[in-house]
Amino acid sequence: MRTVNPEEHARKRAHILGAAAAEFAAHGVDGTSTARICRAAGIGSGTLFHYFATKRDIFHALFSDDLPRNAAACARALAQDRPDDGIRLLVDHLLTDLADPLVPGLAAAVVFQVNRDEEFARLIMTDTAQVRTALETLTARLATAGRPLPFPPERVAGWIQGLLDAAYLSAGEPDFDPATHAAELRRIITWLTGGDAPGGPHPSRTAPEGEPSP
Repeated sequence: MRTVNPEEHARKRAHILGAAAAEFAAHGVDGTSTARICRAAGIGSGTLFHYFATKRDIFHALFSDDLPRNAAACARALAQDRPDDGIRLLVDHLLTDLADPLVPGLAAAVVFQVNRDEEFARLIMTDTAQVRTALETLTARLATAGRPLPFPPERVAGWIQGLLDAAYLSAGEPDFDPATHAAELRRIITWLTGGDAPGGPHPSRTAPEGEPSP
């Protein structure tokens, strides 16, 4: 009886997904065939179908694999003693792939697939919900600690998540620079969470004209 080496299985699966990601980013879901993925991965169709039954399964796997990683990042963020540190850790995790050149094409493919594939839409919504819950918990902790948030905690969490999503959707713009965009995004999040962003204190901490600052 042939035994399966788990490490070798995981390595080959990851190799197939990497090749498929490049094809989906360049050609979209409909423009990518399993034959094209096989050529890119340097494998035969039998090997491909040993790992994935359909092209749709491959596309789903590219994102379903992120769920446990994102869940672990949310757990680490919530375990931080300071909610600021938790938000920073989670934001850094979620921005990890922003510089990936495949991001613009994959982001477009995601939007297209969500609108026609209910199972895929649920997958994305599950991931979105776990991140949103973590952000709402962390911002609520900031408010409880007396942090002067510009909006209610749940709205702050919504803005943070919306800004992160928008960063990936704007990655294909001609003047997009991931390092600059990420740095600016972190400054905005610092303001949203009531911290002192570089360039000046949070507006709510600035005293009205004629009154001393606290």
